[in-house]
Order: sequence, then C-alpha cells, then structure tokens
Amino acid sequence: MYGCSKDQFHVGWICALSIEAAAAMLMLDEIFDDLDGQHKDDTNSYTLGRIGNHMIVIACLPHGEYGTNSAATVAANMVNTFSNSLRIGLLVGIGGAIPSPTDDIRLGDIVISSPKKTYGGVVQHDMGKLQNDFEQTGSLNEPPRSLLTAVARLESKIQAFGPQYPTFIQQAIEKSSRGEADFSRPDQETDKLFNCESEPVEIRREARDSSRPRLHYGIIASGNQVIRNGIQRDLIGKRTGAICCEMEAAGLMNSFPCIVIRGICDYSDCHKNKQWQAYAAVTAAAYAKELLLNIPNRQVSEEKLVSELCGTRP
Repeated sequence: MYGCSKDQFHVGWICALSIEAAAAMLMLDEIFDDLDGQHKDDTNSYTLGRIGNHMIVIACLPHGEYGTNSAATVAANMVNTFSNSLRIGLLVGIGGAIPSPTDDIRLGDIVISSPKKTYGGVVQHDMGKLQNDFEQTGSLNEPPRSLLTAVARLESKIQAFGPQYPTFIQQAIEKSSRGEADFSRPDQETDKLFNCESEPVEIRREARDSSRPRLHYGIIASGNQVIRNGIQRDLIGKRTGAICCEMEAAGLMNSFPCIVIRGICDYSDCHKNKQWQAYAAVTAAAYAKELLLNIPNRQVSEEKLVSELCGTRP
C-alpha cells in the first residue's frame, strides 16, 4: 500500500520477543510499506498492516531486552510517532501459567487480562513492601472501555457460535511453512505439570476432549523477574489472584491503555523451557485478531488519543 499516512494507524500492538512479532505479522490481512515520518527520537522498528478495517502498527522490544522499563520505552516511542492517531493498544505474546485447582490452565491456552476486585487486569507483583506479610502498593489502570466491551461481546459469540481463532492459528501455521519458525502445536505428551515437592511428581490431569486452546479471563501478574520457581509462582497467585505471569504489562498500563493477551508456554517453574513458545505466541496473536475483528471502528474512534491521556500530544 502506497501513500499510507501514519495518522491512519489507531491500534498499537506491542510484543516482547521476535517470535511474538512474527506471530503478529502472520495475522495481518495486509502488510504495508515501511513508515515515513517517524519521530526523531523514536528508535522503534515498526511493521504496518491491516486486520479487517483496523490499521495496525506492530513494535517489538529491542533484541535481548525484557521487562517493564523496556516495554514502557517502546510504548512511549510509539505514542510519540503516532500521536495523532493511536487510540487503543494490545500487548500480545507468551506468558507462564499460575495453575490452581480452580484454574485448569494448560500449555497453549490463552489468558486475557480482565479487571477483578481492586485490580484493573494487571498487577505488578514486585511492587510492594514486606511487613508481617506482603502489602501491595500502587495500582494500574484498566484497559480502554472499547476493548473490555469487545472481550465481553466476543466471549458471548464464542459461547453461542464457536471461535474463529483456531482457524487463524491453522492459517498462520500454513502461511509460515516457508519461514524458519515452527508454529505447530507440540506433542501433547510434552505438556506436564509438576508439584512443588523437593522431588517433583507429575500432577495427573483429566485429558481434554479437544486440543483447541481454551480461553481464561483474569488477573495477570507482571514484574521484572523471570518466575521459574513453583513455590514463588504459587505465592504470587495466592497474594494477587493472578492466573498468569509475565514481564512487560506493568510498564504499560498507566501510559499505554491496552489489553494483555498471553499464550501459555510454561508453568513458571523449574521445568520452564522454550518448546511451546512459538505455538503459544501464535495462539495469543490469533485471539488478538479475532478480538479486533469484533471491535467496530466507530467504538475505537470514540476513544481518546493515547497521546492525550499521557499528556504527550504536541
């Protein structure tokens, strides 16, 4: 697409890893030429595209960088360049499950940030103070209303008619056959959950009747530390009520209004590995695409510019 103005792009899509950005690209209905008119202080690299009627700008954290600070910098750069158009945001990629008897979350499933009690969908698990017990301090904003409304509407549509995201997953896997990444679903036998004993024992779970990724709505715990310890993971879950943990969302919620979508690639314990990362990235991206297809342009246009919310509009 030629002659594409940066002021046409109203959806910002942020990823932390290159495999997440690759999955995002596979969801685009159309990819445009490189951006002209990038802000002079903006060091991001962008992929521009379209999903349905939505114009999307995708950015990834610099190679080797992780955490809330790097995510905040990427988001701030995006807001500066797209100050006249950006209205909603998505943070899409992989995350670690915080499983519990009430939340049967498995590898490949999708977690969507959802406000609960005093949390707006994301809680920074390493922001607090230790007294007799850990006391959470500070709070993070909720996503834009148009995104929360779309999540609710899509949930109802899926309950009534079934989802589209499995089709998008399969299309992406087929589309990526010439690429280097393998987005196909790993063997089910590799999805193992262990207890937290000194000599871990696999927890036997009832077999599912379908390999289709399931959706889970709840709190996502975010922090600058990789969680790879089952005891620490369970403490975070107990303290916050979170069902998933990751490393970027807390850096965005107060300055880049977004919803967080995480494909589950591990159980945040010592058995953490990369085997499910590509598939988890594509499941999250596929849900993000279906979500966007259920948001009317009119609703997005009624949202305030992100630059106005942040006070950065020139």
